[in-house]
Amino acid sequence: QVQLVESGGSEVQAGGSLRLSCAASGGTFSTYAMGWFRQAPGKQRAFVATINYSGSRTTYADSVKGRFTISRDNTKNTVHLQMNSLNVEDTAVYYCAARSVGFLSDYEGAYYYWGQGTQVTVSS
Repeated sequence: QVQLVESGGSEVQAGGSLRLSCAASGGTFSTYAMGWFRQAPGKQRAFVATINYSGSRTTYADSVKGRFTISRDNTKNTVHLQMNSLNVEDTAVYYCAARSVGFLSDYEGAYYYWGQGTQVTVSS
């Protein structure tokens, strides 16, 4: 059983930066593709970024491309989401997710394991 715990969510002013982290336990982290998703108030959960098992490939939602960076450290079983140039539209609960294959995916249904989420609030 894989457990994922997100951290780093906070309130920040527009234009600021935050770094989210997700710590994984159980399973074999280095074989899993990882993803970040977010759910804004009143909206469905949406894809943000994904990274393959080795960290050699990443994909981003168009809305965050050039501002967000996903990375992973397989020695520490962690995945990070560096978020720069935040705007109010980035306000959401951010979820870390893992899939038991190494290839990245932007499809929510491809992920089996989910964290509890961390709140990011961007104020104007």
